[in-house]
Amino acid sequence: MSDNASRRIGGEYGAVRAAFDVEKLNTYLKTHVPPVTPPVIVKQFKFGQSNPTYFLTDARQKRFVLRKKPAGQLLSSTAHQVEREFRMLSALHKHNTNPTTTPNRVVPVPTPFALCEDNSVIGTPFYIMEYLEGRLFTHPKMPDVVPEVRRECWLSAVRALAALASVNPFDIGLGNFGPTTDYFPRQIRSLTRVSEAQAQAVDVDSGKPTGEIPHYHELVAWYKNNLPDEKKTGLRIVHGDYKMDNLIFHPTENRVIGILDWELCTLGSPLADFANFTQPWSIDPNYLPADTFADQSVYYLTAFKNTTEDVPLPLEELERTYCHLTDQPFPIKEMTFVRSWMLFRSAIIAQGVAARFARRQASSEQAPTYTRLFPVLGNFAKRLIEEQGYTICSQAKL
Repeated sequence: MSDNASRRIGGEYGAVRAAFDVEKLNTYLKTHVPPVTPPVIVKQFKFGQSNPTYFLTDARQKRFVLRKKPAGQLLSSTAHQVEREFRMLSALHKHNTNPTTTPNRVVPVPTPFALCEDNSVIGTPFYIMEYLEGRLFTHPKMPDVVPEVRRECWLSAVRALAALASVNPFDIGLGNFGPTTDYFPRQIRSLTRVSEAQAQAVDVDSGKPTGEIPHYHELVAWYKNNLPDEKKTGLRIVHGDYKMDNLIFHPTENRVIGILDWELCTLGSPLADFANFTQPWSIDPNYLPADTFADQSVYYLTAFKNTTEDVPLPLEELERTYCHLTDQPFPIKEMTFVRSWMLFRSAIIAQGVAARFARRQASSEQAPTYTRLFPVLGNFAKRLIEEQGYTICSQAKL
């Protein structure tokens, strides 16, 4: 590998932080994963908060990726589900290689090779997949590339998302992958339970709880009373965390070659992924605390709203492109609800990282900062609704 390849943007790896028995892994690989020739050299990717992810180099210098669940007791039963990731990747890979699949409907994903659900191998379930050589941009501003590359990459990401939205889950064997009821009510029910558990997680050193998201009860009440009509888009595959740092781009071409991190995937509304992807346009830099998350090397908060500085292209162009590719009218009327909910959901996810850090289970080197991140996201979720003329009523805690 060349120096440039080893320094591929956002794909840095180093010493293993969450260790496991490599000899047991080699024994498993020899028997169950023919593409891999053990023994393997194991490094851990530096970026990633939830499922520890490892870079494997085998005896023939071929490279692979291993993703596993975190060790220890987990707070959430819905996150960290590497088994679901593997099933989704397998179904989409089969869809992509079907001769009837047209190029515009190919969903770029790495090839999955094997799933191991035996905890005795490395302590938790894990799977092995293809390593994709390319660029991973850990910051939506993409400071390492010129403006035209940024614009083309964002548009390619919208095309990849539209390709995912075009896939009928029943056509690729995923009709029973998740509930077929409306997505947002399900999300509200499940994630509020998760958030309430996370809020109670106590720091092992300070003894203090992680704490609630700001305006938690008021926002939940508003979401329940302002649900969008999901019949307009129909039931589709939801990635669950579709954003720039979960995409691998071709080394030299400005196109997506892989969508990563499928642990939150389910069936539901494709608008959730579009809102999550365009979240920087929901965050106004004028309302960011002065000392908030200025590090350009990781994804904290990127603010494209009411500014033109480093913005790759206007939100209107992204939404018009998405509407054209998914055959729906512009603008999408439901986006006030969806954008706010996805900010609130991001607050819950960030709160989860903070809670895992409190219990010293987080895999990311940046995990401590998430104790400051999730309250900021909760405030933005409320502000977005109010800016559209709605009122968030104060409520007493139940």
